[in-house]
Amino acid sequence: MNLLRIIAFSLTFVSFIYCDEHNHKYDDGQEVVLWMNTVGPYHNRQETYNYFSLPFCRGGKKELSHYHETLGENILGVELEYSGVDINFKRDKTRTEFCEVVLTSYKYEQFLYAIQNHYWYQMFIDDLPIWGVVGEMDESGKVVYIWTHKKFDIGYNGNRIVDVNITSESRVQIKPDSKLVFSYEVAWKPSLTQFSKRFDKYLDPGFFQHKIHWFSIFNSFMMVLFLVGIVTMILLRTLRKDYARYEKDYDLDTKSELGDDYGWKQVSGDVFRSPPHPILFCSLIGSGYQIATVTILCIIITILGDIYTERALLFSTAIFLYAASSIVNGYAGGSLYARMGGHLWMKQLIVGAFLVPLTICSVSFAVNFISIYYGSSRSIPFTVMLSVTAICLFIILPLTAIGAVLGRNISGKTDHPCRTNVVPRPIPQKKWFTEPFAIIFASGILPFGSIFIEMYFIFTSFWAYKIYYVYGFMLLVFLILAVVTVCVTIVATYFLLNAEDHRWQWTSFLAGASSSLYVYLYAIYYFFFKTKMYGMFQIVFYFGYMALFSLGLGIMCGTFGFIGTQAFVRKIYTIKID
Repeated sequence: MNLLRIIAFSLTFVSFIYCDEHNHKYDDGQEVVLWMNTVGPYHNRQETYNYFSLPFCRGGKKELSHYHETLGENILGVELEYSGVDINFKRDKTRTEFCEVVLTSYKYEQFLYAIQNHYWYQMFIDDLPIWGVVGEMDESGKVVYIWTHKKFDIGYNGNRIVDVNITSESRVQIKPDSKLVFSYEVAWKPSLTQFSKRFDKYLDPGFFQHKIHWFSIFNSFMMVLFLVGIVTMILLRTLRKDYARYEKDYDLDTKSELGDDYGWKQVSGDVFRSPPHPILFCSLIGSGYQIATVTILCIIITILGDIYTERALLFSTAIFLYAASSIVNGYAGGSLYARMGGHLWMKQLIVGAFLVPLTICSVSFAVNFISIYYGSSRSIPFTVMLSVTAICLFIILPLTAIGAVLGRNISGKTDHPCRTNVVPRPIPQKKWFTEPFAIIFASGILPFGSIFIEMYFIFTSFWAYKIYYVYGFMLLVFLILAVVTVCVTIVATYFLLNAEDHRWQWTSFLAGASSSLYVYLYAIYYFFFKTKMYGMFQIVFYFGYMALFSLGLGIMCGTFGFIGTQAFVRKIYTIKID
C-alpha cells in the first residue's frame, strides 16, 4: 500500500503536506478534520457540485486548505473543503450550534430546487466517506423540510478511527426570510473492528456474490471449452486432412493446379501482404497491448493491495501505469510496422503515442465544456490539463520512442513463411455471410455473451452507489474474454481464408473489437431501463465516457483477436509441401 500511495502521489504537481489523516493515527484530544466534499442529484451520481454551492454555512474554526494529493482527485472532481466544525479524538460533543443562515429568496430557491431533486452530499472523516440528504418533502410535495442537525457516531480502535456514521435530525420547514440554525454533536464509541477491515461496511457481498454471478462465470467457462474444442478440431482434423490431400495429390507437373477445392491454400501468396493503412493498424495494435497491460496490472495490484479503498487511488494508479507502459505500445506497434516493411516509423511512433490520449482528451474536452457550463465540480481545471499534456509530451512520447526503437531492432525482421506475390490475387465473389462485414458483426456476439453479466456489476458500481471490489472475478472474466475472443476470431478467419479472401488482418482486428459495439448497445439499454438519470450534463457524461470505455475495450479485444489469428495463420502456412 505504501508503494502504491507513493506512485499516486508522484502524479501530483502540488506540494505534499503531512497531517494526521495521512497516517490515520491520533492522540487523545487531537483535532479530527471533517471535510465537506460535493453535493448533487441522487439519480445523477456524476453531476456533483461544491458542497458550499448551496447556501450552507461553515463552522467558526479557522479554515484549512485542502491540497489535491493525486491527479486522480482533480480529474474525478473531489472538492474537499474544511467544514469549520470542531471535532477532537475521543472527545464527545453535546449538541452545539455552529452557524446560522437567513434564507433570502435566492437561497430559498436554491434549497428548494436541491430538495425537490433529491440532492445528497458527501463528507469525509479520516478518509471514510459519509453520505446524507439535504432535506425531504411531505407526501403532498408542497411542504419542504431541511435537516439542520448532524449527529456523528465515530468508532475507534486504539488510536485509529474505524467507523463513522451520521444521523440527520431536526427537520425544519424552509420558508423565505426564515432563519436556519445548524448544529451538530459527536459521540465516540470503542469498536472491535480492525483498521484493515474498516472499509468492509461499504461493500455489498450480497450484491456481488449472488448465484447469478457464479452462474455467469460457469457459463463463460463452458463457452471457452466449446470454442477451444472447435479451434482444436480445425487444427487437428480439418487442416490435417488438407495437408494429407495436398501431399497425396502432389505432382510436379500439376503443381499449379493444386488446391482448387480448398481456398485457404490458394491465397498463400497474399496472406502476408501488408494491410491498408498500416500506420493506423500498427498504432491500434500497440495501443491494444498497452491497454491490456494496464488492465491486467490494475486488476492484480487491486487484488493484492485493496487500493479501491483509498480515494481516487485506483484511478491515479491507472494513469501512472498507462504512462509507464508506453514502452509496450512502442515496442509492439514499432516491431509490427517494421515487419510490414514500413518506412515512416517516426509518423507511426507519434500516431501510436497519441492515438488513445488524444481521443480521450477530445471526449473529455466536450464533456468538460458542459461541466463548466453547469458549474460542476467535475470540470477539469486548466492546470490539470497542462499536467496531462506534460505527461503525454515528456513521459508517454519518450517511452513510446524507446519502445519503437527496441521493437524495430529486436523483433522488426520480416520472417513470413510464404512469399508475397507482386500482384494481389483477385478476391472471388462469395456469399454474403462470408463477407468481412458479416464476419465482423457476428464475431462479437460470443465474447460479449461471456462478459455481459460482469458488465452489469461494473456499470452499477460506476454509475450507481456500489463499490466494486470482486477483482478476482474480474481477473477471471478478463482471461475468459481474451480466450473467447481469440478462439472466435480464429474460426472467423479460417472461414474468411477458405473463401479465398486474404484480407484477414483488419478483419481479425475488427472481429475481435466488435464485442465493444454490443457493450455500447448494452450501455444504451442500461441507461434507459436500469437508471433514473436525467439532464443534459449526465446524458453527455454517460454516453461520452461509455463511448470511451467501449472504444478502449474494442482496441484491446481487437488486439487479442489479431494476436491469436496471426499465430494461427503463421501455423497453417508454415508447413510447406515438399
